[in-house]
Amino acid sequence: MRVQLTASGLGVRAVAAPPKQRRTFPRLRSRALNTSATTAIIFAAFSSAFFWAIGQSPIRLFAALYDGVLGSGFAFSETLVKAAPILLCSLATALPARVGLISVGGEGQLAIGAIGGTALVLSAGDRLGWLTLPAMLLSAALAGAAYGAVPGLLRAQLRVNETISTLLLNYIAAPCVDYLVYGRWKDPDSLGWPSTIAFPDAARLPTYFDTRIHLGLFLGLFAVLAAWFFATRTRSGLILDLLRSSPELMQRAGVSWARRTVVLLALGGACAGIAGIAEASVIEGRLQSGVGAGAGYSGFLVAFLARGRLLAILPCAWIVASLAAAGDNLQLSAGLPSSIVYVLQGFLFAAALIAQHRSAEAAA
Repeated sequence: MRVQLTASGLGVRAVAAPPKQRRTFPRLRSRALNTSATTAIIFAAFSSAFFWAIGQSPIRLFAALYDGVLGSGFAFSETLVKAAPILLCSLATALPARVGLISVGGEGQLAIGAIGGTALVLSAGDRLGWLTLPAMLLSAALAGAAYGAVPGLLRAQLRVNETISTLLLNYIAAPCVDYLVYGRWKDPDSLGWPSTIAFPDAARLPTYFDTRIHLGLFLGLFAVLAAWFFATRTRSGLILDLLRSSPELMQRAGVSWARRTVVLLALGGACAGIAGIAEASVIEGRLQSGVGAGAGYSGFLVAFLARGRLLAILPCAWIVASLAAAGDNLQLSAGLPSSIVYVLQGFLFAAALIAQHRSAEAAA
């Protein structure tokens, strides 16, 4: 596809790619596969060394990791349950990245979305009938979008670095949840446990296949596919790519970078907000402290591993969710603490960094 800048604005027309251009795609695909294989090898090496260092057999622990993910139908379904919020939170990073922004705000946007959806449930109860569920999801999406738009406005109007602002906003959202569940929203019959009252049945997302797999997973799949279609099959998606690579050129063509910055951060926040209320509605059945803890940062890791390829978010989310699900099995089989999950995710992040650096050096 060739882009033409005209006096009237941005014009796009499709032309046949030259043969030399077409031959680059197999090479890019091969490079991506090599990078993925290198990442897997480095991750296995790091993990093995760590397991040896803590006095555990790497073979036994890798077997426990496998059992925790694919050892049974229940293990597989729980991996998909953990993938649901990670999928949605990955878009909180992947969407702003379309214009070159680095957002790490999924964790805070998830928490604020959980607050927004819970506020609707507590105020309306089940009086809305079948409208309760869509109203709850909409309220959560709007709350997450508003929280995502804040760093967007700061970036567009004041040039505040969005990485710093989204990270700092994460540390505001979690205490807001604590304030509510320890304070005015606390269930008086919870015997001191910081949580709201249980959500009514009308505010519970449906589950499927006699498991905890819920509607949030399918909303995440739909959101990723919709984002991919928008980014790769529409004129607006092409404009976003051009904004990332040539912002000054686009500004001369009359394309607003500031407006799209706010919109993309808000859309990412809306996705994370839906993830938050899905966790509160299905997994916990109420809002409580630590809702969806870690899913926002895991989503950032997924977006980083996908390297801007939106469809790659799907397998990457499953891999990261597998580590989270397998971590639960490691606690039971080897007596390791729950923090082992974050250690393994850190190794995966480091392995991906090293593999990408090696790939860049080989391509230079």
